[in-house]
Amino acid sequence: MPSANAVVTRLDPPQREFREQPSNVEAEQALLGAILVNNDAFYRVSDFLAPEHFFIPGHRKIYEVAATLIKAGKVATPVTLRTHISELDFGGLTPPQYLARLAAEATTIINAEDYGRTIYDLATRRNLILIGEEVVNTAYDAPVETSPRDQIEAAERRLYQLAETGRFEGGFQRFSDALTSAIDMAAAAFKREGRLSGISTGLADLDRQMGGLQHSDLIVLAGRPGMGKTALATNIAFNVAKAYRGEKQPDGSVKTVNGGIVGFFSLEMSAEQLATRIIAEQSGVPSYKIRRGDMREEDFYKITAAAREMQTIPFYIDQTGGISIAQLVARARRLKRQRGLDLLVVDYIQLLSGAGKKGDNRVQEVTEITTGLKALAKELNVPILALSQLSRQVESRDDKRPQLSDLRESGSIEQDADVVMFVFREEYYLDKREPKMGTEEHMKWQATMDEIHGKAEVIIGKQRHGPTGTIKLAFQADVTRFTDLAQEEKLPDHY
Repeated sequence: MPSANAVVTRLDPPQREFREQPSNVEAEQALLGAILVNNDAFYRVSDFLAPEHFFIPGHRKIYEVAATLIKAGKVATPVTLRTHISELDFGGLTPPQYLARLAAEATTIINAEDYGRTIYDLATRRNLILIGEEVVNTAYDAPVETSPRDQIEAAERRLYQLAETGRFEGGFQRFSDALTSAIDMAAAAFKREGRLSGISTGLADLDRQMGGLQHSDLIVLAGRPGMGKTALATNIAFNVAKAYRGEKQPDGSVKTVNGGIVGFFSLEMSAEQLATRIIAEQSGVPSYKIRRGDMREEDFYKITAAAREMQTIPFYIDQTGGISIAQLVARARRLKRQRGLDLLVVDYIQLLSGAGKKGDNRVQEVTEITTGLKALAKELNVPILALSQLSRQVESRDDKRPQLSDLRESGSIEQDADVVMFVFREEYYLDKREPKMGTEEHMKWQATMDEIHGKAEVIIGKQRHGPTGTIKLAFQADVTRFTDLAQEEKLPDHY
């Protein structure tokens, strides 16, 4: 038995298993050898593979020098490379010996692209490990002024950049493949309700002008406060979700054949306020009556019937205020992956923030936001309907109809958008300029008010795929509902 004063020897901590970073030296050697033997192998990997993707520093230098020579129209061989890498060490072999061995052991260039993809994938895994280590170290030793939210956004941004760099599906494609895609799109449009190439807005005149909401388009809907841009966006979004119909595919996935699954970023209003608006629009009961509870029994039945129908539609709301473009992108990707997504609505651009620090140039920040939204529309292959405020210079003009120059804070909104639409209601401005009762001016004013009452204009100021112009719609202010305007020539004869 050991005595009480005996010193107990501490056991050494168990040795952790050493893990090497993922790499494949043989694939790197095989690719470099193939390039040295036949320079055409370089063009099979040059659009996605860069020197930094190689694990061995010497291999990075060989690939870099070979790429420089080939791009300059010269030949890259062991002889032409040897003078450029004379200072490198290859484990006992001189550079000329190592180059000669690479060329001697090279296989056919047929597998060059496969080797390149292997090298790229392993480099991506090493970058993932690096990002993970930085996330852990930053979380342990973060400065006081750095919030966890900033760290999450920085990590998401780096992961997104990593995902977007060197994607294999880039580059040229055969024109016949593009033709096939175009014919498929036309066939889908022929089968879809309304015969539209895009998603129907539920407003026939607007669809006729735009062909529906086109996939991968950034559509900016702008207007001054009180014009009804949020009302029009919610009308369109609900119409799309209400018309949703999907078909199950042989692989178990569901393909949208009409309407669509809608994601709505409500940065200004709460989800409850947005739902109240939509209930008012669908039931025909004014929203102020719903909020006050000032309803008759039949109104309540209308509301419950509308709510029951709305519970089944694929309409998802994110009411988080003040989010950044990086957070919006991450949440949109998650919605697309988990539930599907066919239309994304953002209400509105000026309430988003960029990745920079507060106090940075706001024009640059809005440029980052619109560029990010356009990139997201292309990545997810869905239309994004983004709302935007207009500058106050509209109010100083006699003609209040908005123009492209009125877009607030950045020309990038006009530049990045595929479609720019403005909502305009002349009734809103004329109502504030009522002359004195009983005068001749008041009679003229009243006649004009009667003519424009309940009418709105959607002005298409820019459209990449079609004509610009003005669409007239009916607007019911009490229930915030836009509908098609009945045209005189389409009405039955008056008796």
